[in-house]
Amino acid sequence: MGANTCVVVFAKAPIPGEVKTRLIPALGAEGAAMLHAALVERAIEAATRTKFVTELCCAPNADHPFFADCAEEFHCIVRDQGEGSLGERMRRTIDELLPEFSQVAIIGADCPAITSKHIKQAAACLIDNDVVLLPADDGGYVLIAARRTTPSMFDGIDWGTSTVLAQQRDALQRAGLTFVELETLWDVDRPEDLSRLEELKPPLLFSLPT
Repeated sequence: MGANTCVVVFAKAPIPGEVKTRLIPALGAEGAAMLHAALVERAIEAATRTKFVTELCCAPNADHPFFADCAEEFHCIVRDQGEGSLGERMRRTIDELLPEFSQVAIIGADCPAITSKHIKQAAACLIDNDVVLLPADDGGYVLIAARRTTPSMFDGIDWGTSTVLAQQRDALQRAGLTFVELETLWDVDRPEDLSRLEELKPPLLFSLPT
C-alpha cells in the first residue's frame, strides 16, 4: 500500500518580496518570507513522516542555502523544478519519477494542515485510481498523487485562481484518467488565513508579529 511511493514537496526559495506576497501587508516582506520557510519545513516534515522517499523540488532552482539546510535536516533529495507552467513542472516531475516509483504524490507548502496521514491515505487510494486530489477550500488543491500521466492532464488550468480544482477535474476527465477527491483542507495565502495557524497541532514554528 504505497510502499513504492515518492512524495515531492514543491517549494519556492524564501526570498523576501517574492513569496507570500499577499501576506506582506500583514507581515512585511521579511515576515512573509519567514512564514513561507516555516511552512516549507512543516510540509517536508509531514512528507518524511510517511516513511516514503521524500524529494524537495525547488524554484527557481535548488541553489538557495535554505534548501541545503532542509536537505541536511530532513535527509531529503533536492532537485530543481525547471521551466514551464506549474502543470508542466508537475507533470515533468511525475514522469521523471514514475520509472523508479509506482506512484508519486506532490504537495505544496501553502497547507500546514496536511499531515502524513493525508499523504498515506492518498497513496492508498491510488490502488483503485489513476489520480488522487486533496481539495483546498479556496478552489485549488493541496495534493495531487498519480500512478500514471497523460500529456494533457494539466491542460486548461488557470493556476492561482479559484477555478483550479474545477478545471483540474475537467482536464482529468478529458484525459481519461480516473480520480478521487479526499478531505478538503485549507491554505495560508491571505491575511484572513493567518488566524487559522493558531488551530494547528503541533503548532507551526513561527511567531506572528504582534
